[in-house]
Amino acid sequence: MPKLNRSDWYDLARDMNWDFKYVTYDEVFPPEIAGNYDVPEKDWYEWDESYKITYREYVHNQCEKDTGVYSVKSALSRSKLFEHLDPGWVSSLKAHYGAMIIPEILAVLAESRMSRFGRAAAWRNMALFGTLDETRHTQIQLLFAHGLLEKDIQFDWTHKGVHTNDWAIIAARHLCDDMFTASDAIATALQLTFTLESGFTNLQFLGMAADALEVGDIEFGALISSIQTDESRHAQQGEPTLKILLKQGKEIPQKLIDTMFWRSWRIFALLTGLSMDYYTPLEHRQQSFKEFMEEWILKQFVDLFRDLGVELPWYWDLLLEELEWYHHAIHLGVWTWRSTLWWNPDAGVSPPEREWLQSKYPNWEKQFGPYWDVITENIRNNRIELTYPETFPAICNLCQLPISSAPSALEAPKPRVVKHKERVYQFCCEPCKWIFEQNPERYAGHLSIVDRLLAGHIQPPTIAGALAYMGITPDVAGDDADKYAWASIGCEKTGERKAS
Repeated sequence: MPKLNRSDWYDLARDMNWDFKYVTYDEVFPPEIAGNYDVPEKDWYEWDESYKITYREYVHNQCEKDTGVYSVKSALSRSKLFEHLDPGWVSSLKAHYGAMIIPEILAVLAESRMSRFGRAAAWRNMALFGTLDETRHTQIQLLFAHGLLEKDIQFDWTHKGVHTNDWAIIAARHLCDDMFTASDAIATALQLTFTLESGFTNLQFLGMAADALEVGDIEFGALISSIQTDESRHAQQGEPTLKILLKQGKEIPQKLIDTMFWRSWRIFALLTGLSMDYYTPLEHRQQSFKEFMEEWILKQFVDLFRDLGVELPWYWDLLLEELEWYHHAIHLGVWTWRSTLWWNPDAGVSPPEREWLQSKYPNWEKQFGPYWDVITENIRNNRIELTYPETFPAICNLCQLPISSAPSALEAPKPRVVKHKERVYQFCCEPCKWIFEQNPERYAGHLSIVDRLLAGHIQPPTIAGALAYMGITPDVAGDDADKYAWASIGCEKTGERKAS
């Protein structure tokens, strides 16, 4: 083999199958784990992806990546770069590390399932590299965050958060269990590698790497770049799987994609939307979150769906509408319930920042300005206690995020309600309700953080009791990233802003 050219043996080695004599095909690939969808066995021999790599090449490439990343970390370990980072950007790091470890860990299981139960040998080969990738991503991010513990104790949540029931962790776990651990191999390929990774996380890491270098966070920029190159490779498993599945009809793959595209959008808006439009320093913002979504994600999926013969999700127009307001509403809620988080949300609404937001989102001042006017006035008059809530918000029983809607003076948000087996479930939007109704037995029975409060799981049933239940201790509880300094900017020149 070492004396042969790569082209002489690669296709044979990566696509080696054999006939089973002592067990049946369904025993080797149980439909409930491997997936079936009525695809003939012979069709799986057509599975092929463009990003081909051998184990020797993989080890060589990964070794070079790790050498480069760890060299940067070592060189910067004695520098003062971290101390000069903007507090908002540091909050982005904490949110990323704490939230992303869950999908990285569970993606190891997802890739492992595909590497064993993928219907094509070439697919199993590629998924094995994906398993190694996700193991590396988990370990390297845990290590880098651990190195920041001496700088800020909130980075401890990178490891600690996985073992808690914080509301944001519940939301991440609910999504990842739905996508990774509770799906068969075929569904995982369509929902994880095609929908989430090829469109959302791959491009998110590209954007975050660029932003990191822009704000001077060279260490995180090097780390996230090395992860993104792995993502772009093993994300290629989804498209060939989809092409084979589409031969049997559009209905099933369309439903799988529609389900997880919406779920990915929801969590993406929370993590990336807040980071781009509020936490990144104003002078370093390359584009708004809406512009990023339109240019890098939505356009890519429109082209990809057209080329593959897949329809746009039925809620596409609703998604375009939400680009204007949804993450702004979530940001307002996240900042208000900041004490329930492991990072310090950056309000990001000083007068210059509000001008920028208004220029990117023409309705921002009308929809969100009055709320921030009241908050600003309370801070300026030393009434910080009025900026904290006394209760929890209503939580969607599908995405596990607070129920919110575009601000309106005429109508309060109305949750969508479904009654299933004598229990009432409420949802933030029609797509979340639709996802639940497609397979209620899959989601019924799960308790949101508010459900757990009402069911008596949280004792005492107070904010303090809930914080203890979520694992939020005083040393990690979130607060305003700038210590409310933004509220006094422009005060001398413009006077108090009044809520309209």
